[in-house]
Amino acid sequence: MTSNDSLMLYAKLAGFRLIVLANRLCCDSDFDRELHDRRIDGLQAAIDRLRIIMELERRLLANDEFAAFQLEGETEIFGRFAIDLLDDVEIDHETHEYRINDGGWINVLAVDDSGVSVDYPELVSLTNVELGSLAPIIAVGEARFLDPNDDVQDAHRPK
Repeated sequence: MTSNDSLMLYAKLAGFRLIVLANRLCCDSDFDRELHDRRIDGLQAAIDRLRIIMELERRLLANDEFAAFQLEGETEIFGRFAIDLLDDVEIDHETHEYRINDGGWINVLAVDDSGVSVDYPELVSLTNVELGSLAPIIAVGEARFLDPNDDVQDAHRPK
Protein backbone atom coordinates (compact mmCIF):
# COMPACT_ATOMS: atom_id res chain seq x y z
CA MET A 1 0.00 0.00 0.00
CA THR A 2 1.49 3.33 -1.01
CA SER A 3 1.28 6.36 1.24
CA ASN A 4 -1.28 7.91 -1.16
CA ASP A 5 -3.47 4.81 -0.77
CA SER A 6 -3.07 5.00 3.01
CA LEU A 7 -4.02 8.65 3.05
CA MET A 8 -7.11 8.05 0.89
CA LEU A 9 -8.16 5.13 3.10
CA TYR A 10 -7.57 7.25 6.21
CA ALA A 11 -9.87 9.95 4.83
CA LYS A 12 -12.57 7.40 3.93
CA LEU A 13 -12.47 5.77 7.37
CA ALA A 14 -12.52 9.13 9.15
CA GLY A 15 -15.48 10.26 7.04
CA PHE A 16 -17.30 7.00 7.64
CA ARG A 17 -16.70 7.38 11.39
CA LEU A 18 -18.26 10.86 11.25
CA ILE A 19 -21.34 9.44 9.50
CA VAL A 20 -21.76 6.79 12.20
CA LEU A 21 -21.27 9.44 14.92
CA ALA A 22 -23.98 11.60 13.34
CA ASN A 23 -26.34 8.64 13.01
CA ARG A 24 -25.80 7.75 16.67
CA LEU A 25 -27.53 10.99 17.66
CA CYS A 26 -30.82 9.58 16.30
CA CYS A 27 -30.63 6.35 18.31
CA ASP A 28 -33.69 5.70 20.43
CA SER A 29 -32.67 2.47 22.18
CA ASP A 30 -29.71 1.27 24.23
CA PHE A 31 -29.17 -1.62 21.81
CA ASP A 32 -28.97 0.75 18.84
CA ARG A 33 -26.56 3.03 20.70
CA GLU A 34 -24.35 0.06 21.62
CA LEU A 35 -24.17 -1.05 17.97
CA HIS A 36 -23.14 2.45 16.94
CA ASP A 37 -20.60 2.66 19.76
CA ARG A 38 -19.00 -0.62 18.66
CA ARG A 39 -18.81 0.59 15.06
CA ILE A 40 -17.31 3.90 16.19
CA ASP A 41 -14.73 2.14 18.39
CA GLY A 42 -13.84 -0.26 15.58
CA LEU A 43 -13.41 2.53 13.07
CA GLN A 44 -11.25 4.48 15.53
CA ALA A 45 -9.06 1.39 16.03
CA ALA A 46 -8.70 1.04 12.24
CA ILE A 47 -7.80 4.72 11.95
CA ASP A 48 -5.19 4.39 14.71
CA ARG A 49 -3.65 1.33 13.02
CA LEU A 50 -3.58 3.23 9.72
CA ARG A 51 -1.75 6.11 11.43
CA ILE A 52 0.92 3.62 12.53
CA ILE A 53 1.20 2.32 8.96
CA MET A 54 1.61 5.86 7.58
CA GLU A 55 4.30 6.62 10.18
CA LEU A 56 6.16 3.43 9.22
CA GLU A 57 5.90 4.44 5.54
CA ARG A 58 7.49 7.79 6.41
CA ARG A 59 10.27 6.01 8.33
CA LEU A 60 10.79 3.68 5.36
CA LEU A 61 11.30 6.69 3.06
CA ALA A 62 13.95 7.90 5.54
CA ASN A 63 15.84 4.61 4.94
CA ASP A 64 14.95 2.98 8.26
CA GLU A 65 15.61 -0.73 7.58
CA PHE A 66 13.67 -1.97 10.59
CA ALA A 67 10.58 0.00 9.48
CA ALA A 68 10.20 -2.27 6.42
CA PHE A 69 9.71 -5.34 8.61
CA GLN A 70 7.35 -3.50 10.95
CA LEU A 71 5.37 -2.15 8.00
CA GLU A 72 4.95 -5.64 6.56
CA GLY A 73 3.60 -6.91 9.88
CA GLU A 74 1.28 -3.95 10.43
CA THR A 75 -0.09 -4.22 6.89
CA GLU A 76 -0.82 -7.92 7.41
CA ILE A 77 -2.56 -7.21 10.71
CA PHE A 78 -4.61 -4.40 9.12
CA GLY A 79 -5.63 -6.74 6.31
CA ARG A 80 -7.29 -9.06 8.84
CA PHE A 81 -8.98 -6.27 10.78
CA ALA A 82 -12.71 -6.65 11.41
CA ILE A 83 -15.28 -4.77 13.46
CA ASP A 84 -17.53 -6.97 15.57
CA LEU A 85 -20.89 -5.36 16.19
CA LEU A 86 -22.29 -8.09 18.38
CA ASP A 87 -20.98 -10.41 21.05
CA ASP A 88 -18.48 -13.14 20.20
CA VAL A 89 -19.90 -16.55 21.17
CA GLU A 90 -17.56 -19.52 21.49
CA ILE A 91 -19.22 -22.97 21.69
CA ASP A 92 -17.57 -26.16 22.95
CA HIS A 93 -19.78 -29.03 21.75
CA GLU A 94 -17.74 -31.69 23.57
CA THR A 95 -18.35 -30.24 27.04
CA HIS A 96 -21.75 -28.68 26.15
CA GLU A 97 -20.62 -25.21 27.22
CA TYR A 98 -20.38 -21.77 25.67
CA ARG A 99 -18.95 -18.38 26.61
CA ILE A 100 -19.58 -14.86 25.48
CA ASN A 101 -16.71 -12.39 24.81
CA ASP A 102 -14.10 -14.61 26.51
CA GLY A 103 -16.11 -14.63 29.76
CA GLY A 104 -16.82 -17.62 31.95
CA TRP A 105 -18.04 -20.90 30.48
CA ILE A 106 -21.79 -21.56 30.76
CA ASN A 107 -23.19 -25.10 30.77
CA VAL A 108 -26.11 -25.66 28.39
CA LEU A 109 -27.29 -29.02 29.71
CA ALA A 110 -30.60 -28.99 31.57
CA VAL A 111 -32.29 -31.95 33.20
CA ASP A 112 -35.96 -32.08 34.22
CA ASP A 113 -38.92 -34.47 34.20
CA SER A 114 -38.95 -34.69 30.41
CA GLY A 115 -35.25 -35.63 30.13
CA VAL A 116 -32.04 -33.89 29.12
CA SER A 117 -32.09 -30.82 26.90
CA VAL A 118 -29.27 -28.81 25.31
CA ASP A 119 -29.89 -25.13 24.70
CA TYR A 120 -27.06 -23.31 22.88
CA PRO A 121 -27.42 -19.62 21.99
CA GLU A 122 -28.58 -19.08 18.42
CA LEU A 123 -27.51 -16.61 15.77
CA VAL A 124 -30.45 -14.46 14.70
CA SER A 125 -30.72 -11.95 11.89
CA LEU A 126 -31.57 -8.41 12.89
CA THR A 127 -34.21 -6.47 11.03
CA ASN A 128 -33.61 -3.00 9.64
CA VAL A 129 -35.80 -1.64 12.44
CA GLU A 130 -33.57 -3.30 15.06
CA LEU A 131 -30.42 -2.03 13.35
CA GLY A 132 -31.85 1.48 13.17
CA SER A 133 -29.66 4.01 11.40
CA LEU A 134 -26.88 1.43 11.00
CA ALA A 135 -28.98 -0.60 8.52
CA PRO A 136 -28.08 1.43 5.39
CA ILE A 137 -24.43 1.64 6.49
CA ILE A 138 -24.13 -2.12 6.98
CA ALA A 139 -25.99 -2.81 3.71
CA VAL A 140 -23.29 -0.98 1.76
CA GLY A 141 -20.68 -3.51 2.93
CA GLU A 142 -17.29 -3.26 4.59
CA ALA A 143 -15.15 -3.89 1.49
CA ARG A 144 -16.56 -0.79 -0.18
CA PHE A 145 -14.94 1.41 2.43
CA LEU A 146 -11.74 -0.54 3.00
CA ASP A 147 -10.55 -0.84 -0.60
CA PRO A 148 -8.77 2.34 -1.73
CA ASN A 149 -8.97 1.24 -5.40
CA ASP A 150 -12.78 1.31 -5.52
CA ASP A 151 -12.85 4.86 -6.88
CA VAL A 152 -10.61 3.88 -9.77
CA GLN A 153 -12.60 0.71 -10.48
CA ASP A 154 -15.92 2.60 -10.34
CA ALA A 155 -14.64 5.15 -12.87
CA HIS A 156 -13.99 2.38 -15.42
CA ARG A 157 -17.34 0.60 -15.00
CA PRO A 158 -19.88 1.14 -17.78
CA LYS A 159 -22.82 3.32 -16.72
